[in-house]
Amino acid sequence: MKVLVTGATKGIGKVIAETIEGEIYASGRNLEALRHYKNYCRADLTNEKELIQLGDYIEMNKIDVIINNAGGYIWSQAGDMTLNQIQDIIAANLTAPLYLINRGVKGMKERRFGRIVNIGSISGVMGEAGASAYSASKAGLIGMTKALALELAEYNITINTINPGWVETELGKGSMEESGFGREEILETIPQKRFVTPKEIADLAEYLISDSARGITGQSINLCAGLSVGY
Repeated sequence: MKVLVTGATKGIGKVIAETIEGEIYASGRNLEALRHYKNYCRADLTNEKELIQLGDYIEMNKIDVIINNAGGYIWSQAGDMTLNQIQDIIAANLTAPLYLINRGVKGMKERRFGRIVNIGSISGVMGEAGASAYSASKAGLIGMTKALALELAEYNITINTINPGWVETELGKGSMEESGFGREEILETIPQKRFVTPKEIADLAEYLISDSARGITGQSINLCAGLSVGY
């Protein structure tokens, strides 16, 4: 299988690219880090021209699996966000995944096979005060996943979204700092009293693209150490 992983140069995306078996096609903004991969395409998903070029890359290489991992986060109270900040978050977290899927499914339909995994967030399920743009963009992924699952099912194409809770990554640490809450305070809100690891997310993504999971589509799966259940 030919697998495209966006945001593959660090964090969750890097671990996914290292975990999944198949021919990996990596995308990200850091060209130096991308050179670690045999196949890569540099792209800033908030840049329209570069996003279109990545779409061309998907079609040219006949990608079988798209893992939409790349995204952004902003912590800002309502009333404080600029239009550009809102647009960038929606562009990276929702517009880009939908566009890349649109470019990939043409070939998937012809080959009658495709797998799509979106990396969402528990904030898109529960909402997060101070992160309304981020929560909105990730909630949009869930709605998109349901709609596309219905549209693509007859072509043997599945699409699912994984919603991580707090994860041990640079983005996770950054969002923790922006929120103003300390590590121990956050751990107290998580039923399992731990952060999710990138490898757990990668393992679930690997399962969702496997033949064993061919009956799973349109699902929004919370991988959050119990955070979505309450405390």
